[in-house]
Amino acid sequence: MTDVLPAALDGVLARTARRRSRIGLVSGGLGAYWPQFPGLLDRLRESARFVTGQFEEMGCEVVDAGFISDPQEAATAAERLRSADCDIVVTFLTTYLTASMVLPIAQRAHAPVLVIDLQPTEAMDHPDTDTGKWLAYCGQCPLPEVANVFRRGGIPFRSVSGHLHDENAWNRIRRWIRAAQVRAALRHGRHGLMGHLYPGMLDVSTDMTLVSTQFGGHVEVLEFDDLRVRVAAVTDEAAAERVALARKVFTLDDSVDENDLAWAARVSVGLDRLVEDFALDSLAYYHRGLEGEIHERLGAGMILGASLLTARGIPMAGEYELRTSLAMLIADTIGAGGSFTELQALNFRDRVVEMGHDGPAHLAISAKDPLLRGLGVYHGKRGWGVSVEFDVRHGPVTTFGVGQEADGTFTFIASEGEVVPGPLLEIGNTTSRVDFGFDPGEWTDAWSATGIGHHWTLCTGHRAKDLKAAADLLGVPFRTVDGPNDL
Repeated sequence: MTDVLPAALDGVLARTARRRSRIGLVSGGLGAYWPQFPGLLDRLRESARFVTGQFEEMGCEVVDAGFISDPQEAATAAERLRSADCDIVVTFLTTYLTASMVLPIAQRAHAPVLVIDLQPTEAMDHPDTDTGKWLAYCGQCPLPEVANVFRRGGIPFRSVSGHLHDENAWNRIRRWIRAAQVRAALRHGRHGLMGHLYPGMLDVSTDMTLVSTQFGGHVEVLEFDDLRVRVAAVTDEAAAERVALARKVFTLDDSVDENDLAWAARVSVGLDRLVEDFALDSLAYYHRGLEGEIHERLGAGMILGASLLTARGIPMAGEYELRTSLAMLIADTIGAGGSFTELQALNFRDRVVEMGHDGPAHLAISAKDPLLRGLGVYHGKRGWGVSVEFDVRHGPVTTFGVGQEADGTFTFIASEGEVVPGPLLEIGNTTSRVDFGFDPGEWTDAWSATGIGHHWTLCTGHRAKDLKAAADLLGVPFRTVDGPNDL
């Protein structure tokens, strides 16, 4: 999870702490070797301690089940890992061992298993290597055996082979750890759903039960009245402090009405209290309202507070977009930000896709200080007030969304591109120009054919591999648009 905020937010907004991902770890080798080759076990245990330290440096909670030498010790380790409720279990093959020592861990731990084999150095010093020293390099030897048994047992298989100081191997391992962080965020997450579906948006409709059954976590159904009573309790002093915060975080356009800003600030404080009272990790919301009544005013005043919360790591999505609020949470968990986004226009002259939304936005990935603009009317929605205008940080980006199939299966959908400079809308919307490397019309056709809804999240960095790993741990299909041939 990214803790670094841009200069405008540094020292102003504090990131919300999430539950640390829990990594189970067990290392092992064949016990028959220990009496045959004195010193081998000590060397392998030293490697295991190094690996444990690496995981701890990643900020994980490491449940180290120790070093196993036979199936009986493997069963004991499996029971410990089962009771620890891990987000992923890493099995470190330090030398050859039998599949019977790995299988019970995969069967009983009730968590995805990553198998790693990291030899001591990048290559053996052959003239100085006897059998005992060679065996420390033999961790890859049982890998095909373990893979075969996992396949026959219907257990998803994933592995990383390398050496202890192999940066490529550790980058691949970190990718799986980030995926485990996503699994943890979803398994233990509390996702608010407030208001009702935007009328007619059939793609947005999401079965809440399937969120809990496929991803874990809990969907908390909220009323706008839950926000109304909290906003009504906001003091003038608290509202004034939030206005001052908004002036620090945003550049204010001359179109901003002071009364509208004061109202948005009051709603923002109430929204913070709502999130705290219900222990929410994300929120999707929408309310149509009527003739300026209080619920309409609440819905219209959400963008400021929702954007501030999103920057703190509690993503907010408008238009009742539960799947997109989950995608934003996933993106934020892997350190990619993730801002609420839809198609806005295609620029065939510059070969870019213009995408964004009318708020909320992930302020932490803005290319520069975000702007607050006053709007006398919200397009397609009732009400008026202040809205966020910004461009996502220029450079590599990934569009990412959660789709849903006819049988209810969720899917992860991604496409990598680059945000490039150029003219942008100045209408109180987030807008970014994304170059996917081929005709924007062809990209739009291929992207739409994946089953994506009309909203998604725009993430910083090329994140397809991270998202594919997360999909793997969660057991959902992964689709990507890489070029025109994907149509």
